[in-house]
Amino acid sequence: MFWKKKSLHYQLNNQMPLDTPLNEMRFTVFDTETTGFAVGSKDRMIEIGAVQVDGMEVTDDTFQTYVDPGRNIPQEIMKLTGIRQNQVNGAPNALEAIEAFYQFVEKNDSGGWVGHYLAFDIMVLKKELQRYKYTFDEPLFIDTLDVIGYLNPSWDMRDLTHYAVQFGSKIFERHSALGDALTTAHLLIELFHHISDRGKSTLGDLIEITRNDIRKMPF
Repeated sequence: MFWKKKSLHYQLNNQMPLDTPLNEMRFTVFDTETTGFAVGSKDRMIEIGAVQVDGMEVTDDTFQTYVDPGRNIPQEIMKLTGIRQNQVNGAPNALEAIEAFYQFVEKNDSGGWVGHYLAFDIMVLKKELQRYKYTFDEPLFIDTLDVIGYLNPSWDMRDLTHYAVQFGSKIFERHSALGDALTTAHLLIELFHHISDRGKSTLGDLIEITRNDIRKMPF
């Protein structure tokens, strides 16, 4: 949870037994979009998207909100994401958007958060909360890149689409937060099937094969 003077009382399910089968786990797969990569200084969040994974299935339960960054979106980011200035003007501010995201997580009793190159998205949330003088209590994080690294030790860091194609999973609208979250969620299910084939079928197994610290970003 995050707080300022008093707790905002958003509870995360961080106490799942390590022997919980993956097919009984609930994960929230999420993604953010920003005005650029300098999120430690000038750049701000403009969208959060998420989808719930229940067991080995991607559900229809999704979350999406635009975020007012309080600044103009650069032309190259509008071209990349398709997000226009008029879509974020008057949208929730970052704190309001993150609170709504936490409500989605809490409602679904999520046992962990998942993303592709997750360190960036975590950094986005942390920096936005810091601007409002809130701190950030980290739940369980799973990066699909770490699972891919277990399956293929010679892997290199590639775009989400590359791995979705490689593992034969669905691709949704790229560089939109919800589209990327959906693409990541379907990739996650394929990765779960692959690690299950290697005898890795519990939460503890998943943590073991992704035991590297969350990827550090130079912000």
